Amino acid sequence: MSDDEEIAVYDEVEIEDMTFDETLQIYHYPCPCGDRFEIALPDLQDEATDIAVCPSCSLMIRVIYDLDNLPKPDADPPAPDSTEQQVPIAA
Repeated sequence: MSDDEEIAVYDEVEIEDMTFDETLQIYHYPCPCGDRFEIALPDLQDEATDIAVCPSCSLMIRVIYDLDNLPKPDADPPAPDSTEQQVPIAA
């Protein structure tokens, strides 16, 4: 995001105050409307945005974080062990 663009944010929140969903790879923070602000880990890692949005209302928050402290992307899943016995399945 360029420096000359100003977005009206509801608040600025430290990433340590947010909840991380490991399955969805999304950070959450409670919104006053009752829903949750959301921002995806890949967006933070790519530095594409630091704005978390609430899907139910128009509020947004700025996430304060250090790129070096974010969870690292998962490595490629290990290849299946070739010594495993495969069982044929009848169709």
